[in-house]
Amino acid sequence: MDLDSMWFQQDGATSHTAHVTIDLLKNKFDERVISRNGPVHCPSRSCDLTPLDFFIWGYIKSLVYANKPTTLQELKANIEREIAAVSAEMCGRVMEN
Repeated sequence: MDLDSMWFQQDGATSHTAHVTIDLLKNKFDERVISRNGPVHCPSRSCDLTPLDFFIWGYIKSLVYANKPTTLQELKANIEREIAAVSAEMCGRVMEN
């Protein structure tokens, strides 16, 4: 995945918008961060978040835990693998439904 053209959108939860988190995201995504404390403000109750909240995270979680990781390293590897496998086409289909 090419991060140079991707945007990152936070869900607005305060635990996800700490300045240290936003700084890390800005380091990876430059000014393409939509968040409460980020360069582009996240609108309250954005309808664009709903499909991701109700599908993508549960979908990824089910795949991450499918092989029952027993170490932190296995868990991290599973998370990285499954997030990398989410295609732009899948996100588009989720947003359309």
